[in-house]
Amino acid sequence: MSEQAAGREPDAVEALYEEAEQWHVNAGGETIHAKRMPGRWRRIKWLTASVWLIFFLGPYLRWDGRQAVLFDIPHRQYHLFGATVLPQDFWMLSLLLLFFAILLAVATAMAGRVWCGFFCFQTVWTDVFTWIEERLEGPPAERRRLERAPLGLRKVTIRAFKHLVWLAIGFLTGFSFVAWFVDAPTLWRTFFTGQASAAAYVAVALFTVGTYILAGWLREQVCFWLCPYARIQGVMLDRTTVVPAYDFRRGEPRGRLRKDADAAVQGDCVDCHQCVAVCPTGVDIRAGQQEGCITCALCIDACDAVMDKVGRPRGLVRYASLDELDGRATTPMFRRGRVWAYTAILVTALTGIVYGLASLDAIELKVLHERAPLFVRLADGAIQNKYTLKVLNKTGEDIEVRITAEGPAGLRLVGADAPLIARHGEVTPRTLFLRLEPAALSGESVPVRFVASGQRGSGERLRAERDSVFIGP
Repeated sequence: MSEQAAGREPDAVEALYEEAEQWHVNAGGETIHAKRMPGRWRRIKWLTASVWLIFFLGPYLRWDGRQAVLFDIPHRQYHLFGATVLPQDFWMLSLLLLFFAILLAVATAMAGRVWCGFFCFQTVWTDVFTWIEERLEGPPAERRRLERAPLGLRKVTIRAFKHLVWLAIGFLTGFSFVAWFVDAPTLWRTFFTGQASAAAYVAVALFTVGTYILAGWLREQVCFWLCPYARIQGVMLDRTTVVPAYDFRRGEPRGRLRKDADAAVQGDCVDCHQCVAVCPTGVDIRAGQQEGCITCALCIDACDAVMDKVGRPRGLVRYASLDELDGRATTPMFRRGRVWAYTAILVTALTGIVYGLASLDAIELKVLHERAPLFVRLADGAIQNKYTLKVLNKTGEDIEVRITAEGPAGLRLVGADAPLIARHGEVTPRTLFLRLEPAALSGESVPVRFVASGQRGSGERLRAERDSVFIGP
């Protein structure tokens, strides 16, 4: 290491220590009452949060006479609109989980904890709970006064009503969760008459209490201490990641707005603390990127509003990378190897999922050839092979299936005169025999094909094929 580099390293480390000393982590000793300010990022936050309406409304969407998306665990059937996925097709679930995991990694590498700030259910539910709190108790200053006030009729009434609303939202959350696993209209009919399953009542109770505690009481403490993503996201960022950041070159030295001669050397930051007041986790963005920042960008709205009032350009707090703030050349996203690697995995996983859904058949056929013995010679000289056929019915109705066989001339199928009743969502077996005259054998084995065909109640024709072999002496 050169003497010049050796001389710089202690200064850099010391700067990191000084920055870390400015960080403020609320360990739960105080309740954060964040100020709400209108702005572009607040509107975007509400817009992205509205995606969770799918969670509440999705179970009531109907498709072909049934619930469009239903994870029917007792019957091991998972209905996704027109497709029915059974446990045999659960390899697609692995690809789906891989897809969302890599998508989260891509989002983090490009824009930090953007999931936490705009989409995370903990953040969204907490935002809704605090919005209700503000509607009932007033802005932050009034909430703090009410918090310190002695118990009285007004305080008890307001807070009791607030907690009842919170519990109602928690109940609706739990009920909506269960509705994805039980037919929603049936759940409404059975839940309030005591006829629902014990699992439904337990799940709703756990979600009600969990939502009430996590979003109403713990709030940002979940992000600080309970969320594993908060612990690992730091290693997923680099100097090119775009996050909400304070432009220290432009903002320092900070101080109150002045009009005298000293104002010429003053930075644009007027030290109004509005960026801290609106932060849902109570961090000061001016102290640098830190664990408590969930990149919700509300501090950008607050700072832009102040800059407009004092007649200075916006962007003192903005989405920017460390390279940009340090005046270095920024690396375009398409030149980052990690982004390309993530994208390749995303495309592969998505391609597999699309292929799996597109190739789903309503019925599947499997053929198992009897191994002992491989064949028998009948009294009339014919060769007979034994097979076990298994028909998997992925539809929601029982289907009458007929089995046929294709192969060499003279091939006879025995045991398939009566149709097979394939139960919905189940594997139905049938033992069959194939017979062939020795003269028709062109070798020790010849290819044969079994065909299962049927028809749904709607008139849709179903067909599945499976190749096998006929073995002779």
